[in-house]
Amino acid sequence: MSKPKCPGQDTRYWTPDDAYEVRCPHCGNEMEFFKDDPVRTCRSCRNKIPNPRIDLGCAKWCKFAAQCLGLMPQDPKLIGSLCERLSDRMKAVFGRDQQRIDHALNVLDYAEQILRTEPDASGLVVRAAAILHDIGIPQAQQKHGSSAAKYQETEGPPIARRILQDLNVDPAVIDRVCKIIANHHSAKEIDTPEFRIVWDADQLVNIPEHHPDASPQELRGLIDRLFRTDAGRALAIKTLLN
Repeated sequence: MSKPKCPGQDTRYWTPDDAYEVRCPHCGNEMEFFKDDPVRTCRSCRNKIPNPRIDLGCAKWCKFAAQCLGLMPQDPKLIGSLCERLSDRMKAVFGRDQQRIDHALNVLDYAEQILRTEPDASGLVVRAAAILHDIGIPQAQQKHGSSAAKYQETEGPPIARRILQDLNVDPAVIDRVCKIIANHHSAKEIDTPEFRIVWDADQLVNIPEHHPDASPQELRGLIDRLFRTDAGRALAIKTLLN
């Protein structure tokens, strides 16, 4: 049986005004915000832009906000984003490798878009796994001389676990995030709503990177074969074929 989602955050109860366009103050790029997005990264200039019309609704007082939205209270008047803390830790691991940093942030962006249509998925698990899914690459390259998928899946989970433990994330959430990271290329031992979202978000970034010269027919074949959510497939068609 599906686990019901909090009505305060269930998009079925939202109105069209709960999603809106905001112009990036740095470059002028149009950005889409949902009412509960604390901050988003501009896909054009990569600056972090706070939501000028944020409405966290029941998350402002609910003790389950961390599990629901990935938000962690910092003081009584402010709710900070765990995503920002995880992003900072991810950037520290990748150092000057801006390509890897951008990849992770783009996967997060797509994952958040798909997440809107998956009421059974944990936003905290999805966001954390999206940010940290490739976190084992530097260690894999240093230890094995390769960033091959099998090494990423081996080296990534212990690093992600330490980061999440440092941020006092619930151990059950940590286990779920690490299992996604341990299977994010092979998909051998997992098929959860959160995994499917992160998988599709990663494909949305990987396909144009790995198949820059693919024909529309080839792209359509990849979309039909690889994607695991309806929203991810629709987003791929819109992004890659139109």
